[in-house]
Amino acid sequence: MKDKIIITCAVTGASPAPNHPSFPRSNEEVANAALEAGEAGASIIHVHVRKPDGRPSTDLDDYTEVYNRIRQKNNELIINLTTGPGCNWMQSDEDPAMPGPGAMMFTAERRLEHIEALRPELCTLDICTMQIFGTVAINTKKMITTMGHMIRDCGVKPEIECFDTGDLVFAEDLIAEGALDGPGMYSIVMGAKYGIHATPEAMIYCKNNLPPGAVWQGFGVSRHTWPMAAQSVILGGNVRTGFEDSTYLGKGKQAKSNADMVVQAVELVERLGSRPATPGEARQALGLPN
Repeated sequence: MKDKIIITCAVTGASPAPNHPSFPRSNEEVANAALEAGEAGASIIHVHVRKPDGRPSTDLDDYTEVYNRIRQKNNELIINLTTGPGCNWMQSDEDPAMPGPGAMMFTAERRLEHIEALRPELCTLDICTMQIFGTVAINTKKMITTMGHMIRDCGVKPEIECFDTGDLVFAEDLIAEGALDGPGMYSIVMGAKYGIHATPEAMIYCKNNLPPGAVWQGFGVSRHTWPMAAQSVILGGNVRTGFEDSTYLGKGKQAKSNADMVVQAVELVERLGSRPATPGEARQALGLPN
């Protein structure tokens, strides 16, 4: 177990917005949630953007507004922008070879438009191909190789998102072939339907198959959030929380805000004998410039 644990807060996500009065939707709400999470003890903020009605957005203007709103009030927080949208396939009922309603497949340039424009310190890189949210996420080797090189050229560090155990093997190959720098930064996503089971045994297996020296976090979605957060700390990983993954502090106990989730994450880390890393300490652990 490490002395200092990096806490990430994923404040809004891209899945359908839950029925929660304080779920961040507008750019101002997302930025304010990020700032409050930082004040509560998060050192990294994972950012998706939405339209005011709650629909997920991929517009550069929305990313830019959220990014600038955070930076205007806090230069210490590490900002981690998503690159996940743009890999979702829906099959046409009339012609299975064609996309159906809801498909959203972008070029690498479109998926990284906001990364090239804003140059955050971190961005996620989903490398999974799997059924998720009623669609199929498709991330081919060609696409991820292109994105890996482009992210490196931007001077941004990718957080490799692994939803299944085969993704760990895929990541090894990408590093060996020069598309990604090793040993890498990883998120082990647990509890998503058709992905890695949210169990201690599964997290141990994933952790043991990471490259030596990799920085990682294991986190669970929905009811698995807090058990997997504790398991990650015990195994030497970091912690992720926030409304993207769950809006609950426990069974039947809904959090009022993302900051509430971070406060509980801080308490969990401290009860297990560690302490939250500051943004500066997180930068040092991740090899980011101060």
